[in-house]
Amino acid sequence: MALKRIQIPSPNYSSRGGANVRLIVLHTAEGALTIQELGNYFANSSSQVSSHVGADDTPGTIGEYVRREYKAWTAAGANPVAVQLECCAFAKWDSAEWQKHPEMLKNVAAWIAEEAKQFAIPIVRLTPQQAQGNGKGVCEHVDLGAWGGGHWDAGPGFPIDQVITMAQGGDEEMGYPPEFWSWVNWYTTTDRNPASRPAGVPTTIPDTWWEGQKLILTNVANLYGMTSDERDWIDWYLAGKKGTRPNVPSTIPSRWWDDESWALDREK
Repeated sequence: MALKRIQIPSPNYSSRGGANVRLIVLHTAEGALTIQELGNYFANSSSQVSSHVGADDTPGTIGEYVRREYKAWTAAGANPVAVQLECCAFAKWDSAEWQKHPEMLKNVAAWIAEEAKQFAIPIVRLTPQQAQGNGKGVCEHVDLGAWGGGHWDAGPGFPIDQVITMAQGGDEEMGYPPEFWSWVNWYTTTDRNPASRPAGVPTTIPDTWWEGQKLILTNVANLYGMTSDERDWIDWYLAGKKGTRPNVPSTIPSRWWDDESWALDREK
């Protein structure tokens, strides 16, 4: 069931400037304990801060302050590429305290799942290096380092692995196990170094995984319109370079060659 989103608009937002969302970032509000209190704070233009949504202990409900297509102001340099949530909580909370707020954790997980579907982001936990590089997935504010403002939330007690598992729908999300999402993240956002291949991924990738990965790439292409030239070039190249060469760069990017190889393998 979709989350109920209570609209409390903030004036503190701006354009993403053409940047593509690749991060789902979790924060703690460090003061407000309800989504209404948080919304009232963000509604004040003098605060010069905002987040996309907030989560408290209200079952199945979140506060929405900035529409996801815009940039919220809460993580410095990471803002253009992030969609962000504030837990109405404190980074100092220990694990036991977090477990006293099961509805909040459920709301966070449900929101992650909704944003992941919207932006075709795999529901996987990112390392700081991945979050600050070009990884796609879920992270905490602390994982963004100085680039994200140098904060330490959501805190060492925050049960991020538990929340991610919940967001995946238990052991599986969309019928795929966690290993699938780890593999998709590795395959689509890294240089595919065998040394960093995720643990638990089969040596031979099942056809269903290839189809799932293709669907994710298609969703990204439909969302951002970034790969039509690449697809035109691959179609032309695999057809034996017949006809007019598509209007693409004279030097083909290395990633296009990787995708061409994948497409060729799929046709065999």
